[in-house]
Amino acid sequence: MIRILIADDHAILRAGLKHLLSEYPDIVVADEASNGSEALAKARAGQWDVMVLDMSMPGKSGIELIKQLKQLAPKLPLLILSMHKEDVYAVRALKAGAAGYLCKDNAEEQLVPALRKVAAGGLYITAAVAEKLAVGMLRGNPRDALPHTRLSDREYQIFQLIAAGESVTEIARKLNLSVKTVSTHKTHVMEKMGCGSVAELVRYSIRHDLSPGGAE
Repeated sequence: MIRILIADDHAILRAGLKHLLSEYPDIVVADEASNGSEALAKARAGQWDVMVLDMSMPGKSGIELIKQLKQLAPKLPLLILSMHKEDVYAVRALKAGAAGYLCKDNAEEQLVPALRKVAAGGLYITAAVAEKLAVGMLRGNPRDALPHTRLSDREYQIFQLIAAGESVTEIARKLNLSVKTVSTHKTHVMEKMGCGSVAELVRYSIRHDLSPGGAE
């Protein structure tokens, strides 16, 4: 029996996943979490075979949450179920410790095989993500990579929020950071990207299809 913990802030989606998985006798949704803090607490307290984790939840979320969960429960496989297309965050999620990555658009067909694979100790990635990982290894020299791939996970997160039109103050509130910290990250992002203005960052994001739901 594969015991699943679902961490997603949308009750309707959790209910839909439970209904979908109820058809499979070898899989049971044993508990749920509605935010990052709950996910951490339940990962610490329970025994699960897989956590199905949303990338975008209130409070703790994203790559930082993946890293915290792996520190807390290193043997717990994390299957990321995200609104973001695979190529936007998948490689970063896998490097942070996730065992698999699915876009919510593909969940109905791919969720069950993905759960079984990561529960057995494997990795579940699409062909596109596997190709991206291979290309990243073959490039070798980071100076040959596109500018956005040289950003840290936090910088990349802030880059996307800036490109989406959010102010430093809004980003600080959303990520529970100080305005000064976000401003420092913004400066580093601008330097690494070689952009002299927010408008240039936005144009770069559009040109490379890096907005949420797009492809990297």
